[in-house]
Amino acid sequence: MRVHSSSVPRSSAPGSSARAAAVPPLAEDGRRLLILSASMGAGHDTVAAELARRAREQGHQAEILDVLELLPYRLGTGLRLFYQSSVRHYPWAYAGLYRLFLRRGTGSRPSGVPLARLAGHRLAERVERFRPDVVVPVFHLAAQLTGHLRARGALRVPSAVYVLDFAVHRQWLHPGNDLYLCLTDRATAEVREDIRRPALTVGPCVSPDFGAGSPSGPHGDSPGADAWRLLLERHGPGRTPVVLSCGAWGAATGLATTARTLTGHGYLPVVVCGRNDRLRRALSEVPGVLAPGWVRDMPGLLHAARALVDNAAGQTAVQSLAAGLPVIGHRPLPGHGEEGVRRMADLGLTEVAGDERELCEALDRLTTEGEARRRRIAYGLTVFREADPLSRLLALTERAETG
Repeated sequence: MRVHSSSVPRSSAPGSSARAAAVPPLAEDGRRLLILSASMGAGHDTVAAELARRAREQGHQAEILDVLELLPYRLGTGLRLFYQSSVRHYPWAYAGLYRLFLRRGTGSRPSGVPLARLAGHRLAERVERFRPDVVVPVFHLAAQLTGHLRARGALRVPSAVYVLDFAVHRQWLHPGNDLYLCLTDRATAEVREDIRRPALTVGPCVSPDFGAGSPSGPHGDSPGADAWRLLLERHGPGRTPVVLSCGAWGAATGLATTARTLTGHGYLPVVVCGRNDRLRRALSEVPGVLAPGWVRDMPGLLHAARALVDNAAGQTAVQSLAAGLPVIGHRPLPGHGEEGVRRMADLGLTEVAGDERELCEALDRLTTEGEARRRRIAYGLTVFREADPLSRLLALTERAETG
């Protein structure tokens, strides 16, 4: 089991010798946060890590658990591989599953609770040992688990779900959870309408390295940006660099076609292929395309580029908005990717290009200095609220303590 904690060694796990280790005492007014993430791509883990960093910076303790590894019989591994294979190779299959299990709406449909509750015993063990003041799911299966346990009285501390999707699908929602934190007012309204539970808008949780709430981003720079600019200029002299994102798994459709179109239009496509080495090798053979391996300095790359072409409305899109980079949705992944891309555009945060011609027109307009670019960047930054999600989580623990 992956465990990342300020108070528990990285290698510790239920069943190991660290099981009996005492949890260090908290400082005065300190809180313990147990964050339930999932190794589905990298977005959920990225948010979990940033929440934990903020908590530790303020003197609290935070631990991150992978809910997939709480499932018995290697079910979590199977679920991850199935989803990865579906979005990479059989997007039509995932679209069908999304309609059946996830899409928002009325009517009786399968629930995630039967699968989630298989992890209940292992989560209870971890809660017993770590003694958190709040449990924070940042993945929908984890939200089903905590909601189920809270409704049964088996989880005695509050659970606050941090919904990371712009378009909230039904598997995020369980009436047993105490609080929902959402990215936008529209998502907050949908949660309140669908399950009648408390919900607050807090905006995305992004590392300050990307620029949200700091002098960097559109008004500053990242330490690694200059190195990226040198690399981009060396690879495509005089060309405008545009990042094409397809997530940690490198899931995309028509990526080579899009990249060729952009090179023919005078752009330098920088295709972030995640850990999909096969895709990276294939795109590296397309003339005029830069397809680096796993990018460790995303703030530097985003500050060096002029726009992002996005297909999932995930964490890379949010990081780009924080960095002051215009975002254009194109060829979105089916299911929550497509709904999220269109929802971001509906909110005025991004734009959607239906074909290559529209994509080139949007890039011509948004990569050139001028009012259109400034306005798009300003709209994108409106999603970042002053309300830090951590402050809302801490307030919930205080209410539970006094209640």
